[in-house]
Amino acid sequence: MQNSLFNQSNPSDPICLLEKDGRAEYFHHFYDADESDHLYKYLLSSLLWEADEIKMFGNLVRTARKVAWVGDPECTYTYSGVQKTPQAWTHELLQIKHKLEQLTGHAYNSCLLNLYHSGAEGMGWHSDDERELDSATPIASVSLGARRKFGFRHKQDKTTCSIFLEHGSVLIMPPPIQEYWHHSLLKTTTVTSPRINLTFRKILPRI
Repeated sequence: MQNSLFNQSNPSDPICLLEKDGRAEYFHHFYDADESDHLYKYLLSSLLWEADEIKMFGNLVRTARKVAWVGDPECTYTYSGVQKTPQAWTHELLQIKHKLEQLTGHAYNSCLLNLYHSGAEGMGWHSDDERELDSATPIASVSLGARRKFGFRHKQDKTTCSIFLEHGSVLIMPPPIQEYWHHSLLKTTTVTSPRINLTFRKILPRI
């Protein structure tokens, strides 16, 4: 295992993923079971969850998956042709943000949360490379709820790599992963319970 790029504020060593063109790091127990349960229930009840809208072939399509966009007031974000205005930070989300900033050594000003009701809902192959995102800042992804399979696929040679994301875990995706890899939350018929995913990002100021 390679040495971690990040500060070792977490007592367990990370699992290192990807063998070329970037490296992801997975921390299995970023939060213990009790804290993970608390955060999951709190986020489920405290945020305004809305069906996502994405543009497909020029038409707006509403997804079964629900989303919440949270961040600093100036952090508007355009995803799949739809502009999103952030909800205000809550105390718990700020605590998660500060813990991730200690882990990665980078500052975050926004968080996109996804609510998947079951394994029938997933996310297709994509990269988090929208123009508003600071490409020098790692994306930090926290998982709460159901255990789900997450995959990487290289954009050129189609090499794949996958890992199961556990309740209370975090996946760090530093550059240049978004440049060379797609990633996906894979659908499954075996998972019937919900999952919340939080992806912390840094949005660049508008020029």
